[in-house]
Amino acid sequence: MIKTINGHMKRKFWLAITLLVILTSAIISSRSATVKNAAMATKKEAKAAVVHSAFENYVADVYQTAGLKAVGMDYEVFQKAVVGYYNLKDNEKLSPTSTVVTVIDFNKASSQKRMWIIDLLKKQLLLNTWVAHGEGSGNDMATQFSDKADSHQSSLGFYVTDDIYYGKHGRSLRLNGMDAGFNSNARARSVVLHAANYVCENTIKQLGRLGRSFGCPAVSPEVSNHIIDLIKGKNMLFISANVNSYTSKYLNEGIIANSFAAPSDSSVQLTKAGM
Repeated sequence: MIKTINGHMKRKFWLAITLLVILTSAIISSRSATVKNAAMATKKEAKAAVVHSAFENYVADVYQTAGLKAVGMDYEVFQKAVVGYYNLKDNEKLSPTSTVVTVIDFNKASSQKRMWIIDLLKKQLLLNTWVAHGEGSGNDMATQFSDKADSHQSSLGFYVTDDIYYGKHGRSLRLNGMDAGFNSNARARSVVLHAANYVCENTIKQLGRLGRSFGCPAVSPEVSNHIIDLIKGKNMLFISANVNSYTSKYLNEGIIANSFAAPSDSSVQLTKAGM
């Protein structure tokens, strides 16, 4: 009887030891996995921080080298444009050789030169000029925006330039709107870049503002052909304004971490250079 009791006690003892070992092993394994996952998360965060820092430095370098502050370009607007450029490039919406971006800032009055064309490769401002907004968007300042037909309003967002054609305004450039709900009806609305005689200093002197279009980014006949030749063929055009309702998937800075490289050499990955 005593031997039987001892046998039961021994089995319970060893069973308890076995369970303790298993539990201890599970706790150690769980803690190890937690530490490993935390380390991986920290590494990813560190890498993302390096990429973000490299991108910020790159944007600041282009902005300064091209002298964009001196010609009235807002830094945050330029940064958004460059973010959009890389995301569009990552989504293969732009030409593989594209290095030129066009920015229009409708936070500025039409009497100001509020269109800029920048070569990111050369870090050079190619042109700064006037551009008209739609007559439904406002007088000197554009304050209302729409993507609806017959609204005669300008549409915000990212565009990709397409082909050249000859219409009632002469040599013109088709634009494809990339932001659904904001400018994706550009082709249906015939929103294009074209020349207009009302985009000139004389009109500003007479009216205190430029003339207005039916929603197209119209430019001076003196520079229209030059602009079209600079930005035709799947390059980016960005129309910006401080409108809280405007959103775009192409403004997601997180995507840049996957593919950011300076346009001067697509093989030079700043994500690697910064690590």
